[in-house]
Amino acid sequence: MYHYQLGISASEHDDFVIQSDQTNLLQSSSWAKIKDNWGNERVGFYQEDQLVAVASILIQPLPLGFSMLYIPRGPIMDYQNKELVSYVIQSLKKIAKQYKALFVKFDPSLFLSKHLIGQEKTEAPAVQAVIDTLTTEGIEWTGRTSDMAENIQPRFQANIHKEFFTEQDLSKSTRQAIRTARNKGIQVQFGGTELLEDFASLMKKTEARKSIHLRGKDYYEKLLTTYQGQSYITLSTLDLEKRKTSLTKDLEKNKAEAEKFTEKTKPGKVENNQKEKERIEEELQFLEQHLQAGRQIVPLSGTLTLEFGGTSENVYAGMDEEFRRYQPAILTWYETAQHAFDRGASWQNMGGIENSLDGGLYHFKSKFNPVIEEFVGEFNLPTSPLYPLVNKVYKIRKKLRSK
Repeated sequence: MYHYQLGISASEHDDFVIQSDQTNLLQSSSWAKIKDNWGNERVGFYQEDQLVAVASILIQPLPLGFSMLYIPRGPIMDYQNKELVSYVIQSLKKIAKQYKALFVKFDPSLFLSKHLIGQEKTEAPAVQAVIDTLTTEGIEWTGRTSDMAENIQPRFQANIHKEFFTEQDLSKSTRQAIRTARNKGIQVQFGGTELLEDFASLMKKTEARKSIHLRGKDYYEKLLTTYQGQSYITLSTLDLEKRKTSLTKDLEKNKAEAEKFTEKTKPGKVENNQKEKERIEEELQFLEQHLQAGRQIVPLSGTLTLEFGGTSENVYAGMDEEFRRYQPAILTWYETAQHAFDRGASWQNMGGIENSLDGGLYHFKSKFNPVIEEFVGEFNLPTSPLYPLVNKVYKIRKKLRSK
């Protein structure tokens, strides 16, 4: 016999999630503390005295005392067990009534397909069978959506798995970009709240560049403190004075070489020398402008990473576009992943990418040899006669917000 219990402890919930093959950050009990503008209910589903499924449910208040329930990347359960699935769905209907919920939305951590960059994707027939099981329970599947904005969570993500990640596994161009950044003097450090000011400033620059609104320093601090010991900022910086000194030496070498040229010197060698001189002088001028403005050690790129149960996720990333020439983002993301694996992660999720597998996010993240994972997407469990109308309004609002 099955039964469920509301308000199970955070430790019981988290232990079950971590031991499952569907471990993910959004079903950690602490994630509800981040989303504190929503309500939260942790539910445990038992067979006799054995915990067999869990769900951390976010509760979004709606007008007139109604609500919407959302289970990000859950519930966590054996979706091949039809009897269990049916019980969990029927229980969610009862819980929805308690909260006057018009519907329950969930997007389980199940994958329709996976593939490494450059390889054919592997479909998962068992997940299609799960879709069939859920739809027979009266649940609506929103399908293989084509636009990132159609879902709350990304339906495609780029996930670096430890077994496929070494510097030598990366493409020649990516390895060269990493070497270039190091050779130009970029330093990478890992830390927590002491790096918040610099990280938040990079996020502001990213917002301005992309004409989007993200979060503020207080929110990033909340992430770090809520996941204390399971979070870190990766920050790349450049010491402008040191870079200037290095370039000045390069310029002296360049001039010394030019002084040795004779009429017999090949024109190509002379031309390359002149181009290098112009490049060095242009960069020196760039550095001098920033030094004159009182800048010394400049933050170039950063990521904020959260960990849970052997998993690691980049939740935010920012860069100063003005310093793009140093290619700081590639080095920063590489070091973020390497640090995650050094800390014991089995995979490092770089986050969502375009559903078309063709766009800025996809092309940047594909540099790190990730597994491209296609989630099954969203399901809606109607729990009120008002659902059709409310869902129509929900879709319109979501479409308007994405513009």
